[in-house]
Amino acid sequence: MWCYMKVILNVFISIFFFIQVGYSQDDIQLDLFELPDVIFKEIETPEGYQSAYELKIKQPIDHNNPSNGHFYQRVWLSHKDYDSPTVLITNGYGADRNIVAEITQYLQANQISVEHRYFLESSPENMDYDYLSFEQVTADLHRINMLFKEIYSGKWIASGISKGGSTSILYRYFYPDDVDVTVPYVAPIKFSKEDSRIYDFLDNMGTEQCRTDIENYQKSLFNHSDELKERLTWYYKGKGLKFSYLTFDEAYEYAILEYPFSFWQYGHDCALIPDDNAGTDEQLSHFIDIVGMDLFSDRDMRAYGSHYYQAGTQMGYYGYEIDEFKELLKYLPTDKNPSAIFMPDKIERPFDGKLIKKVYEWALTADRMVYINGALDTWSAAAIPANDKVNSLYYFLEGKDHATARIRNMTESELVLLQSKMKEWLYD
Repeated sequence: MWCYMKVILNVFISIFFFIQVGYSQDDIQLDLFELPDVIFKEIETPEGYQSAYELKIKQPIDHNNPSNGHFYQRVWLSHKDYDSPTVLITNGYGADRNIVAEITQYLQANQISVEHRYFLESSPENMDYDYLSFEQVTADLHRINMLFKEIYSGKWIASGISKGGSTSILYRYFYPDDVDVTVPYVAPIKFSKEDSRIYDFLDNMGTEQCRTDIENYQKSLFNHSDELKERLTWYYKGKGLKFSYLTFDEAYEYAILEYPFSFWQYGHDCALIPDDNAGTDEQLSHFIDIVGMDLFSDRDMRAYGSHYYQAGTQMGYYGYEIDEFKELLKYLPTDKNPSAIFMPDKIERPFDGKLIKKVYEWALTADRMVYINGALDTWSAAAIPANDKVNSLYYFLEGKDHATARIRNMTESELVLLQSKMKEWLYD
C-alpha cells in the first residue's frame, strides 16, 4: 500500500512519537515521510540491506515552469546504512524492478535507482516530447539528489550503463557538484544523427577475413530473402509481433544492415558466421541470435520511442552504410544511408548537436570520472577517449563487449588501480 507522506504524517504524527508499544518504525521510513512530494511502499529487501522501497516522486513536466503540470517518476531505494556512500543509478530507459548494481555492491553503498523520464511508469499522461530534453532529464536527477541529501550526507556516486551511462555524464555536466564520482559504463557520446565513428569502427574491427565473412553473410541474407522471410513471418507471428511502423520487408532489410553493429556490440565469435554452405536452419538461427527483427517491430518502436526522440533531437545516433548493398536493397531508399533513428509516430524534429558537442569537450577534461568500456563493443567508437592530464580513469577492457565490460571482468592490475582511485576520491 502506497504511503502518502503528507497526509499520513499530519494525521498520525502523534502515534510515531507517543505510541511505541509493540511497534517499531524503521528510521529510514521516518525520513521518507519527511520528504516532500514523495510516496512510497516497502518492497523485498536485497541481501545485505536493511530495507528497500519503491518510490514515486512528483516531478514538474517543465522544471522551468512547474505550473505546467507534473508526473510521478519511479525510483527504487535500497538502504544499507546512513554512513555508507550513496550511488545514484541513472537509468537510460524504463526500469521495472529493483536491482542492486555492480558498482553499488562494490562500494557497499546505498542505492537510488531512477527510471528515466518518459519511459514506462515515469511518463506524464500527455507525452509532449518537447519536454524530453537533456535539461529536463538532468533536472529530474538533480531534484532527487537534493531530496535525498536530506537523508544521506556522505559521498555520492552517479552511474549508469549504455544510454544510462551517457545520462550520468550529462548529469555531471549540468550539475557538477551533485556527486563526487561518476562511473559511466559503455557510455557513448555521439556527435550527430549519423556518427561516422561507428562506420570507422566497423570498417576496421576484427580481421579482414572476419569483415569479409560478415559482408558475405549479409549478402546471403539478401539473396535468399524470399525463403528466409517466409520462415521468419511464421516465427514472428508466433511471438505475437506486428510490423506496421515498418513493413515486414523493410524491417528485414534494416535487420540485415544492423547485423555488423549487433555482432560487435555483443562480441560474437567470427568462427560462428554461417558460410555459403550453411543450411537454412543455420542461417536463420544465427540471424535471430545476433540481431533478429524484434527491434524493428511495433512493440519495440513503442518501447523505445522516447529513446529515438532523444537520438533524433539532441543525443545523436548512427546509420547504415549501404555502398555494398545498393543493388540488393528492394524496400529501403538507396539515395542515402538509412538512419537507425525511428521517431515516435514518425514526427519530424530538427537535430541540434551543439549541446552534445559541449558535453563531449567538457568530458575530455573532467576529473573523478571512471569510464568502463569494452574494446569489442561497437559503442566504444563513441567513448570518451583517455586523457592522462586529468584525474580520471579510462578502461577499454580487452575481449569485452557491451554486456561484459564490467568491474567483475577486470584484470587484477585494472582492479587495483580502480580501488586506489576510489579510496582517494571517496574515503581519504
